[in-house]
Amino acid sequence: MKKLMIISVIALLLVLSACGSKASNSTEKTAKAEGSDFKLVNEGSLTFSMTGIYPPLNFKKDGKLTGFDVEIGTEIAKRIGLKANPVTNPWETIIQGLKANKYDAIIGSMTATPERDKQVDFTNPYYLSGAQIFVGEDSDIASKEDLKGKTIGVIQASTWKDMAEKLSDNVKGYPTDVNALQDLALGRLDAVITDKIVGVSAKNEKGLKIKAVGDLLNEDRVSVAVKEGNKQLVDKINKAIQLMRDDGTYDKISKKWFNENILEKK
Repeated sequence: MKKLMIISVIALLLVLSACGSKASNSTEKTAKAEGSDFKLVNEGSLTFSMTGIYPPLNFKKDGKLTGFDVEIGTEIAKRIGLKANPVTNPWETIIQGLKANKYDAIIGSMTATPERDKQVDFTNPYYLSGAQIFVGEDSDIASKEDLKGKTIGVIQASTWKDMAEKLSDNVKGYPTDVNALQDLALGRLDAVITDKIVGVSAKNEKGLKIKAVGDLLNEDRVSVAVKEGNKQLVDKINKAIQLMRDDGTYDKISKKWFNENILEKK
C-alpha cells in the first residue's frame, strides 16, 4: 500500500513538473512575441537617430554622441528594457531612413507636423518649443501686448519677422539669432523673437542677461517619431516619458542642459 502511494505521489509530481515546464515555455514564447512586436532593427536595443550637429540637443564630443536628445533617448530605452543605441543621419533623409528600417526611432528634435504625421507615427511631445519673446533681464515688458512701438530684433526673412511686424512697426533684421540676442543684452533692442530653445541656449552658453516672457507665439511639439503602424513602441515610449516626468528624471535632465524644464508651459 505504501509503495502504491509513493508511486502515485511521484506520478503527480511528474505531471505538475511537466505542466510547469509548459507554462514556463508558454511565458517565454509570449514575452518573445511581445518583444518582437517592437520590430527592432537590432534585437535588445533601441536604435534612435539624430543629426549629431545640433548642440546642445545632440552633438558629438570627443567622438561620442551627447546632448539632451541623447540622454532622453537613453533613459527611454532603459525604461523599456532595451540598450540605447544612438546613431546619426542627415536631416534631409532622416524620415526616409526610419521608413527603410535603418533605426527604430528618431529622437532628434523633430517637430510633429501634419505633413510628417502622414509618413511616421509620433509620440507625445518630449519638449515644447516655438516662437518666444526674449527681453533684457530688467525689462518691464511682460507679453506681446507690450511690444507695440518697441524695437524688435529678428532673423531676416524669417517667420519670426512676419510675427514681429504684426506686433510693432519697428522691426530690425539680423543675419543670425545670436547677433540679435547679443544686441538685446546690450540694450540696443527692446525685444527679440526667436525659437525658444535657441534663445534659452544662447542665454546659458553665452551668459546673456536676457529672459523669456509671455506665452509661446506658436507651439512646436517636439516628439519621438517611429515607423508608421508600430503602435506598441509608441505606447511604450509614451509611458516611459510620463514616468520620467512623474519621478523627476525628466526635470533633472532638462535643467542640466537648459536650466529649466522645457516641457512645461510658462
